[in-house]
Amino acid sequence: MERVDRRPAPPAGEGPDIAADALLVAHFLTAAFVVGGLPAVWLGAAAGWRWVRNRWFRILHLAAIGLIALEGVLGVACPLTVWEDLLRGGLQPRSFVGRWVQHLLYYDAPEGLFTALYVAWALATLVTLWLVPPRRRAA
Repeated sequence: MERVDRRPAPPAGEGPDIAADALLVAHFLTAAFVVGGLPAVWLGAAAGWRWVRNRWFRILHLAAIGLIALEGVLGVACPLTVWEDLLRGGLQPRSFVGRWVQHLLYYDAPEGLFTALYVAWALATLVTLWLVPPRRRAA
């Protein structure tokens, strides 16, 4: 005999909706870090900001865009997108936060365009790592 869960689904804005919105905001912040990190390094190098030469910041930034570019080249969906879709149970209307962050994060364009942009951004990040190297620790 199959067990049936008769509990009502949580109202909008609760349960999986909140988790999916939190994941979407984290995804947006990750994208902002990847996109904004490179111009911040360029600007910071010109302005003499010390934090843009922080080794951990630079390694994490390169790793993030490198992973995104690799996913694009391999045709693998971003895990954050997959997890969000799973939390939302497939195609469901998004919450207020979800609609706005989704609007800012996703664009309707050919997949190859995104892959080319990811790879170009990763290469620019790698070149910047060489042109504006992180600080070395004092001996």
